[in-house]
Amino acid sequence: MARWCYRHRLVVLVLWVGALFGLGAAGTSAGTDYSNVFSLPDTDSKQAYDLMTKAFPRSSGDTDTVVWRSSGDVGPVTDTAVRSRIEPVLKEIAGMRGVGEVVGPYYAKNAAQISRDGRTAFAQITFTDQANEVPKDLVRKVVDTAQGAERDGLQVELGGQAITRIQEPPTGVSEVVGIAAAAVVLFLAFGSLFAMLLPIVVAIMGVGSGMMATMLLSHVTNVPEVAPLLGSLIGLGVGIDYALFIVTRHRRGIQRGLEPEESAVRALNTSGRAVLFAGGTVCIALAGMLVMNLRFLDGVVIATSLTVVLSVLAAVTLLPALLGLLGPRVLSRKQRRRLAGAGPDPAEASGPAARWSAYVQERPRSIAAMALVVMAVLALPVLSLRLGATDQGNNQESTTTRQAYDLLAEGFGPGFNGPLQVVVPGGADTTELVRTIRATDDVAQAAAAPPAGGITVIQVVPRTSPQSVGTDRLIDRLRDDVIPEAGVEAHVGGVTAVFKDFASVTGDRLPYFVGAIIGLGFLLLLIAFRSLVVPLTAALMNLIAAAASFGVLVAVFQWGWGTEFLGIGKEGPITAFLPVIMLSLLFGLSMDYQVFLVSRMHEEWVHTGDNARAVRVGLAETSRVINCAALIMICVFSAFVLSGDMEGAMAGIGLAAAVALDAFILRTALVPAAMHLLGRSNWWLPGWLEGRLPHLAVKPAESPAGPNESTGPDGSTGPDGSTGPDKNTGFDKNTEHIKAAEPETSGTGGATVIHGFLRTADGDPLAGASVTLVSRGGRQLDRVTSIADGSYIVSVPAPGAYILAVTARGLASRAHHVTVGGGPLVYDVELTDDGAGLVK
Repeated sequence: MARWCYRHRLVVLVLWVGALFGLGAAGTSAGTDYSNVFSLPDTDSKQAYDLMTKAFPRSSGDTDTVVWRSSGDVGPVTDTAVRSRIEPVLKEIAGMRGVGEVVGPYYAKNAAQISRDGRTAFAQITFTDQANEVPKDLVRKVVDTAQGAERDGLQVELGGQAITRIQEPPTGVSEVVGIAAAAVVLFLAFGSLFAMLLPIVVAIMGVGSGMMATMLLSHVTNVPEVAPLLGSLIGLGVGIDYALFIVTRHRRGIQRGLEPEESAVRALNTSGRAVLFAGGTVCIALAGMLVMNLRFLDGVVIATSLTVVLSVLAAVTLLPALLGLLGPRVLSRKQRRRLAGAGPDPAEASGPAARWSAYVQERPRSIAAMALVVMAVLALPVLSLRLGATDQGNNQESTTTRQAYDLLAEGFGPGFNGPLQVVVPGGADTTELVRTIRATDDVAQAAAAPPAGGITVIQVVPRTSPQSVGTDRLIDRLRDDVIPEAGVEAHVGGVTAVFKDFASVTGDRLPYFVGAIIGLGFLLLLIAFRSLVVPLTAALMNLIAAAASFGVLVAVFQWGWGTEFLGIGKEGPITAFLPVIMLSLLFGLSMDYQVFLVSRMHEEWVHTGDNARAVRVGLAETSRVINCAALIMICVFSAFVLSGDMEGAMAGIGLAAAVALDAFILRTALVPAAMHLLGRSNWWLPGWLEGRLPHLAVKPAESPAGPNESTGPDGSTGPDGSTGPDKNTGFDKNTEHIKAAEPETSGTGGATVIHGFLRTADGDPLAGASVTLVSRGGRQLDRVTSIADGSYIVSVPAPGAYILAVTARGLASRAHHVTVGGGPLVYDVELTDDGAGLVK
């Protein structure tokens, strides 16, 4: 597929541009229909919500609030001087097109809308549409009209969901800032303008398509408003990173003497496969959110997974087409001149990454200890983690919504911003229940509305704020003590109660979710690397990274450390659904880095059987690109602090911290140090399990030798350039040597396979044997191990002549020439103690 996209680059480019503009036109025409469904089945707040919906059908529009307060020489809000300024404004707002109703305080039945000290009052504005559908021009006109009544001693502020929309920065600000920061990192890493643009173009195409598709899906399923933000956040991160891995491998291939087309094909067949595996793990991790059985998260799973899938698709189809357009210009002019003058680069890694890798090998105990101490210190705040919900009281102090929130809290009490509704069905007498609730600790006021449809609603205003622990305790006290003692059926609802139930359910189900994604990651790595210790280490590292990143999140957003510097508003509880989303994304991203790091170590281990060398080489060759990818992720995620959305800021800071800790401390220091200490145990797998695991080629091995070196099937070279022995496979001087001087045939057709069965001389299936496919030029193309029934299958990039090597412990090994046509080739192999003969 990579070769086809490379050669038909204009077709691929036209298809992608057409798809993006087509989805954009459809999405713009259809608009959005996002909906936040926080209600949970089998919870008390959900039962209260259902009863209220039945008795009091919800208004079709969003309800917002105008709050005003008089101070100084200005009299109370009931004075003629204040009323003469406020009432005309309210009347003008009521006459605006798109405003359904305005309920002011200057009527006897609405006297409760004036505070006891007479200094604060509010009016409720009901629009004809929901908040996300109210035109911003109308919202701005309402705000300007209301605040036009201000004067010295009279403050007017507005709050509500529709009002929040005009406080948001222009759409795409955080994305643009993140992309700009990523561009700087890419240019410093590549030194080439064209190479810098490649990952950005690929990510924009993937994320843009994902966002447009999410807009369309919002009309057929419940997609929350935060889902597109999270989708673009993770899509930009993985889109740029995946393209970075492939472009880096492609540039390395050209610098080592390959033609651009062959380098691109090989990059897609190696790093491209790893990208597919990594993208799949991210989607599986996101799908793990479904274990929570929370309707609100279903739309998040859809938006984020769809964006990741399209980002991966762009990386493996659009990117090779763009590589074909650029050709050798993917290198900078300086690099092209050096390649022409000095020849291909050596295969051995060098520079700071290699020196750091050697340092880790020399001092694994001290480095592991230091890394663990740092992570433990950062994880300490997680012990005080409290889940809840953000509201407009967490907005920045300069916003009108935050000031309206504060004015209402000051004039009517902190609990006025989050009243509770006690819903009593069946027409029961609520007089005694109301009296008991009023006498309950932490209750500021309680009043019953006239019954409707046999249902009575008691409005309860707590003394504490909606985010306070005291309000949570009040809800529990009403449910567990007050209502049962009154002897009536009643349910506690309201936005505050819904968010509390949401946090409780999330906290109860979180351990099952963590167990599911950790177990899934263990199985994937077990199959990929055929080791028990590697996936166990990865699972432990994921838990350490999660604890440390949540510690940072608690310190910043719950304790308020640095909130003023970051400009993200007032501290408060951590949004209840955020741990689920963060753990999903963290698991997927950690798996990405683990796969890219350990796959190179595993490749070297298979070649040499030397764990110390495998870990050193793997870290030296991958740490730079992993750290560069992480730096890009950090830039993209941190930019979402500018999104104007508290949940987006939390996710951005939390994920940026998680990626930084995971890449710079865990994958660069703790993981390699631990693997040095564990030694050969890293690659241990019980024999009984080996034969039962399917084979999963995450990343086909590529010979570390350069194009001018002579290599054997194991990738090793002798001092004279001849093939040396392989410790694992047992190749010796009697094996047919593979010379680099032989012409290499790549063919012009598509990829295919060689498959068959391995048998002993007695006809028994041979499990655990190694089958290696090597090009005529000496590159190892694929390597697999036969499974329990003796079957094997190796990937062939294109028709042509190759060498197939079959080895097994205790049996002689030979390498034989094979010619592959346009379709799969069947080879059944019989191994004996004195040689190997091809049956077919």
